[in-house]
Amino acid sequence: MADPAVLKQLRETLRGLETGGFRRRPSLPFGIEAIDSRLADGGFRLDALHEVAAGTSDMADDCAATLFLAGLAARAWGPVLWVVRRRDLFAPGLAQSGLDPKRLIYAEAKDDAELLAIMEEGLRHRGLGAVIGEARRADMTATRRLQLAAEGGRTIALLLKRAAREGSDPIGMPSAAVTRWRVTSAPSAPLPVAGVGRPRWRLELARQKGGESFETIVEACDATGRCALPSPVADRKAVAGGTARRRAA
Repeated sequence: MADPAVLKQLRETLRGLETGGFRRRPSLPFGIEAIDSRLADGGFRLDALHEVAAGTSDMADDCAATLFLAGLAARAWGPVLWVVRRRDLFAPGLAQSGLDPKRLIYAEAKDDAELLAIMEEGLRHRGLGAVIGEARRADMTATRRLQLAAEGGRTIALLLKRAAREGSDPIGMPSAAVTRWRVTSAPSAPLPVAGVGRPRWRLELARQKGGESFETIVEACDATGRCALPSPVADRKAVAGGTARRRAA
């Protein structure tokens, strides 16, 4: 259970939010037809829970998953509540994915149970564009509570799942989440001149309600929170390389 004092302080903060003038939509599309056409809701349902996990335990993949969430929240309609277990978010990095630090409300939880309770409180407020949490353990009961809290509103619930133990699959447990994703860093295309290319991610939709799973390669979120498809030639090479690595594994 969450500390009552923590929830009281959160409620007071949320009551002070100005929420007028924001555009509200039923879903948040990628803006990439090749991906949106394969999603049952044409994008991320805003009144639903979505889970994201790093493809591996590598720090680069953890960062990729975090920035993927930041890009989604950046394109939501209002303030963003981000609930953490440790103070390790780097605001300038989130800003590079389009999430303005001025829109962020941080809350720190002492354990996963309190984190999930704070997320639920934020979702029920209806005055937020997105609620993000980072947890190791969130069973079917906990995720169903988050899903129910999100339903009927326009606040997208995003849960970053971390492995409960070494070698475990963060999204292997049953969940009420509408979509469940893995994000893994992928090789960037070489540039014709010296410099650093835009990072690439392998997005794997492991599960979605009402649709099929799939995976694709995208360029990482830009300063507006939007991903992009790589150029056709580079994309074919990246996908071929990714397939070879999966088979080798």
